[in-house]
Amino acid sequence: MPQPPQLNRRDLLRLGGGALFGLSLPRLLQAQNAATAAGLTSANGGPGWGQAKSVILLFLQGGPSHLDLWDPKDDVPDDVRSVFKTINTKVPGINVTELLPRIAEVTDKLTLIRSMSYHPNGLFNHTAAHYQMLTGYTTDRVSPSGQLEPPSPKDFPNLGSNIARLVPPDVPMLPFVMMPRPLQESDVIGKAGTAGFLGRAHDPYTLYPSGDDFTETKMDAIQVGDLSLRPEVTVERLERRHALLKSMKARQVALDKAVAKYDLDEYTAQAMNLVLSGRARDAFDVSRETDALRDRYGRSTFGQSCLLARRLVEAGTRFIQVNWTKVANSDRHSWDCHKDLPKRMKNDAAPKFDPAVATLIEDLDERGLLDETLVVAVGEFGRSPRKGLSTSGNDNDGEGRDHWPYCFTSLVAGAGIKRGHVHGASDETASGPIADPVHPNDLLATIYHAVGISPHTMIFNHLGQPRPIVEGEAVTELFA
Repeated sequence: MPQPPQLNRRDLLRLGGGALFGLSLPRLLQAQNAATAAGLTSANGGPGWGQAKSVILLFLQGGPSHLDLWDPKDDVPDDVRSVFKTINTKVPGINVTELLPRIAEVTDKLTLIRSMSYHPNGLFNHTAAHYQMLTGYTTDRVSPSGQLEPPSPKDFPNLGSNIARLVPPDVPMLPFVMMPRPLQESDVIGKAGTAGFLGRAHDPYTLYPSGDDFTETKMDAIQVGDLSLRPEVTVERLERRHALLKSMKARQVALDKAVAKYDLDEYTAQAMNLVLSGRARDAFDVSRETDALRDRYGRSTFGQSCLLARRLVEAGTRFIQVNWTKVANSDRHSWDCHKDLPKRMKNDAAPKFDPAVATLIEDLDERGLLDETLVVAVGEFGRSPRKGLSTSGNDNDGEGRDHWPYCFTSLVAGAGIKRGHVHGASDETASGPIADPVHPNDLLATIYHAVGISPHTMIFNHLGQPRPIVEGEAVTELFA
């Protein structure tokens, strides 16, 4: 019987890696082995502890105006008051603007945190604020213009990477998915959207369909070849290759020892399970949903991304981040409304945002998933109470609002979060909190708490130095 060919370490890694699948899944799945007992004990406890099996973060990059959406103020000067009318919601005493008629119908299922607030380090541009909101840390380098360096292996990890590492899925499924476009300000792309010093194995699976930011049918053209077998690789052929791999390792003791730390058998088996089960591939197929439901979410990229997020929750994904579908500092349906705010919010941003978020909450609730899914909608900051005021060096017209991290609003729902509730309060012009301020780090700590991770869990940076996963405290008052 002919002996199998001798393989070197590179050959074996290729055989155990993505060359078989079209994606480096074994390495991605290796992230799941990093779950530890540190910070995951029930001793942390408290309301809401560990109730979230999944998290959907709707990250509204660009910074939506809280006064023009969900913290309206009527008895204020004209240069503060929104041009949009205040409307009642399903919960007496909770008002929003006319831009959110659908969210007004589901306020009985959510909490609005109207006291988000922080003081940035240096110029509060979008990228610095992304980093603060999504990692819980202030970036080290801010240039005079406010722009940051691109993503670095030294960066603190996105919270989704931490969650996927510490609480991996319990089924063969992608642990962390980010869509439908990267985080971006000008030419700085992806900052705060990676695993940073945790290593690329913990980066999100990124689903960025082709097409520009104004193409609203991008989600209909999703390509998930990474999660499918190549046409020339049948299931039988793949399984034979896996058997061959095991044979190689059995025959090459020295090589086996050399690569033992890679746990190739374990991770290759997991990758095979993910590919062969079709779980992820099927989850990405939004065409399986009825036209009526797709219409409820809205036939926009953001709407269909929210629908896909719900499908990923059902399939077992632990963390899904849906980024707003326009680069942070730009025109049209960006939330960065320095100019033409009334037109852009009414005609472009709100009609995509409102039905998608309301339907996501309703859909999860109707399917019995809201009790175990935490939904968070938040931007990197709010907008200045006074119109036309320059706070970041930008030029604003008479209706425009500039960056404002000192007071803004976030929406949270599910996983034991109180229903029909407002947490905290802003002052008479929504310039700052007057009750129960919530720092972004506290919001992150609350998310970690909801999935069963103590905010005091220690991680090690690129220098091997211990750092808390976030320097904040869970706001347990948010939970019923």
